[in-house]
Amino acid sequence: MQKYYAIALIATSALLASAQHGALARSASRHHYRHPEPVTPRHTAGWVGETGKASYYSNFYQGRRAANGSRFDQRLLTAAHAWLPFGTKVCVTAPSTGQSVVVTVTDRIYSARRIIDLSAAAARKLGITQRGVAEVSLTPA
Repeated sequence: MQKYYAIALIATSALLASAQHGALARSASRHHYRHPEPVTPRHTAGWVGETGKASYYSNFYQGRRAANGSRFDQRLLTAAHAWLPFGTKVCVTAPSTGQSVVVTVTDRIYSARRIIDLSAAAARKLGITQRGVAEVSLTPA
């Protein structure tokens, strides 16, 4: 009985070893695989804009990682939005000043009171740095 057990164990080991080798050989040949292009989520495809409050980042976040992995820079025209995909260009208009700026979404905002957080450069272009928080409208750029 032990003889058959030993033969079965050796046969199983050999079979598993050859199966793993074949799997490794096949996976190594898949270098041609291409990652698909990102798809715009359905809920953003029909997005026409929104209105609400905006604020801007303090200097505390300078150089820290944004949600998309890049380093935050106050001098760039970037913003944080709750659900728009990273890389989305958004035109932000401040009705109180009449100024507009196009920003790129690079981070996430977690606020029920604000719809967007802007970099200091974007807030300066809109003329809202003195107030800190201002009413804005967002439209696709």
